[in-house]
Formats: sequence, C-alpha cells, structure tokens
Amino acid sequence: MINVGLLIIRLVIGLLFVGHGAQKLFGWFGGHGLKGTGGWFESIGMKPGVKIALFAGLAELIGGILFVLGFLTPLAGIIIAGTMVMAIVKVHGPNGLWATDNGYEYNLTLLVVAIGVALTGPGQYALDAFLF
Repeated sequence: MINVGLLIIRLVIGLLFVGHGAQKLFGWFGGHGLKGTGGWFESIGMKPGVKIALFAGLAELIGGILFVLGFLTPLAGIIIAGTMVMAIVKVHGPNGLWATDNGYEYNLTLLVVAIGVALTGPGQYALDAFLF
C-alpha cells in the first residue's frame, strides 16, 4: 500500500506543478503566460521578469513531469522544493505562516512533500524503480 500512496502523492503534486508551469509558460488554466507573469514578477522587484517567469515555469513544468513519472525523483524533489523556497522568500514569507493571510503554509507543505518523497523514494510504480 505504501507504493500506491507514493504514486497518489506523486501524481497529485506533480500534476499541480505541471499546471502551474503551464500557467506561466503558455497562459493555460487561467494563467497569464510569460508576459503577464513576467510583469507581475517585475512588480514585486524580480527583474528581468519575463526571463524569471520562463525559468520558474520551466522548473515547475519539468519538476512536475519528473515527479509524476518518478524519474530522477531526487532531482524532481529539489526542483519543486526550490520553486517553493522562492515563493516563500519572495511572495508569501512576509505574510506569516497561515494561508488564510496569504502566508507560506501551502508552499511549505509542498516543499516538505517534495523533499520527503525525494528522500524516501518514489515507490515501486515509478520509472526510477524500473531503471535504477
């Protein structure tokens, strides 16, 4: 049952990151695309905004895909955790912990799940299990 649990965690978290990356890169799922996301990044002092949006979107998309597949899982966990560290430091940290105050509670949860799976391993139903 542990393997099924890890698969569910990887699928949900990984697909959410794929979605967030697609929002930034392509404007899908209600996102604003590179130009809109880049403009928002610049408005909070992160410049050059479009380039940072590109890197953030690629990190979320690639990290999410790797996490879903259970391929290079430690790397996927690091990529996802890195994006959440940036979200905490640059956006949510000053608001405190609780998500009800736009704090970093949710980002911290995702960070811990990504690192936990990276350290534990992706489970039996993962490419890493077949390849390594």
